[in-house]
Formats: sequence, structure tokens, C-alpha cells
Amino acid sequence: MIYKVNVEFSKEFLVIENDQINIGIKSKPIKGEANKEIIKKIAKHLKISTSLVQIKSGHKSSEKIIEILE
Repeated sequence: MIYKVNVEFSKEFLVIENDQINIGIKSKPIKGEANKEIIKKIAKHLKISTSLVQIKSGHKSSEKIIEILE
């Protein structure tokens, strides 16, 4: 499943609507820390392993495309 992800900083939330995920994180976008937090939060929310969540594009953007593997 492919999702569009919109990231906001300095907030804590996660909302999934259809193929759109809006997520708020506390980590700074330094050395991939924000991307790691995004993957962990989505995996925890969906109750799946972090290895099943992959960022396909937008590694350095607040708008990302992620894929959930099955």
C-alpha cells in the first residue's frame, strides 16, 4: 500500500485518512532522525514491524511517499 505523508515538526499526532498520513514528530530532520521516528510511529500505529515501512521518496522533504509492505 502506498501512502502520501505530510510531516509537521514540534507536534505529536498521527492521522490516517484513505491514502494520506498526517504525522507530527519531535525529532529534528538531522542525519535521518526524523525519518526514523516517522517509520517507528507509523509501524507502531499499524501494529507492524518497522521493516515493513519504507520511504520511497521525499527523504529530505516534509512531503514523503511511503510504502507499507505485506
